[in-house]
Amino acid sequence: MDDLKQYLQRAAEIIGERTPGEERYDREVVRWLEKGKPIKKAIAKANDKFPREALQVSDAVLKDVQSRYEYLLDHERIMRRLNR
Repeated sequence: MDDLKQYLQRAAEIIGERTPGEERYDREVVRWLEKGKPIKKAIAKANDKFPREALQVSDAVLKDVQSRYEYLLDHERIMRRLNR
C-alpha cells in the first residue's frame, strides 16, 4: 500500500463519518482557524452560521476540540496541495 493511500485511510478513520451539515460546520471552523482566529472565536462564528450543528464546548474539553480542528486544518491544507 502506498503512503498516500495509507494517509487517506488513516485520515478517514480519524475524521470519522459526518453528515453533510457537520462537514459544512467543520469547514467553517477550519476557515476561521485558517484566518488566524482562536478556536473559541472560530466555533462561535460557525455556531452563528450553522446553529443546528452548533457546538457548546466546555473548557474541560476545549484542548481536545482544538486538536481535532487543527488536524482538520492540516488535512485540508494537504488535500489542497495534492489537488494542484
